[in-house]
Amino acid sequence: MSAKFLKESKEGTILLVYVQPKAKKNEIDGVDEWRGRLRVKIKAPPVEGKANREVVKFLSKLFGREVVLVRGETSREKDLLVRGAGKEEVIGKLGLG
Repeated sequence: MSAKFLKESKEGTILLVYVQPKAKKNEIDGVDEWRGRLRVKIKAPPVEGKANREVVKFLSKLFGREVVLVRGETSREKDLLVRGAGKEEVIGKLGLG
């Protein structure tokens, strides 16, 4: 599988995501091939950083690691750093590999 939405860095793996706020539940919704990003649905609305906090919390719990928003604070396209995780670990936890 080609994981264009993952980039390795010194600190861990950068996950390129496309966030859909105001969803029924928090979930991974596959890969958006056109954007080259992982689709993530989040219950929180995109107001006052609520969706950002929710996506960080959701992915931190999923990976069991610290997740930090690197880029895209006001955009649906976000880059998130999964600290200390390699690409293979991230793919394994996403269940896409």
